[in-house]
Amino acid sequence: MDKKYNIARMLRKNSTIHEKRLWNIIKNRQFHNLRFKRQEPIGNYIVDFVCPEIKLVIEIDGGQHNEPQNIEYDKQRTKFLEDNGYKVIRFWNIDIYENINGVLEVIERFINK
Repeated sequence: MDKKYNIARMLRKNSTIHEKRLWNIIKNRQFHNLRFKRQEPIGNYIVDFVCPEIKLVIEIDGGQHNEPQNIEYDKQRTKFLEDNGYKVIRFWNIDIYENINGVLEVIERFINK
C-alpha cells in the first residue's frame, strides 16, 4: 500500500480532540446528507476532511500552522487543492472548541454556494 495511505490511517487512529469533535457531527451523512472522509490523501497531501461530492476540504489547524514555514506550506497546499477544483476552509482548533455552531454555519455557506 502507498506510504501516504499508511500515514492517513495512522492520522485517523490518532485524531486530535478537535478533529474528533467535528467528525462526530459530519460523519455517516449526518450533515446535509453529504459523505465526508477524514485524513484522506489528495495528490501528495493528506487533508483533514473532504467531501468528494462537492469537492470541499476542511482543515483544522493548531498553533503550529502560525509558524512561517507552515504558513508557506499551507499556502502551497491550498493552491494545489484549489487548482484541482477543491474549495478549502480552514478553522483554528479554538473555533472547533469554542464555536462549533459558527463553524457549522461557515461550512453550510460553502455547501450552499
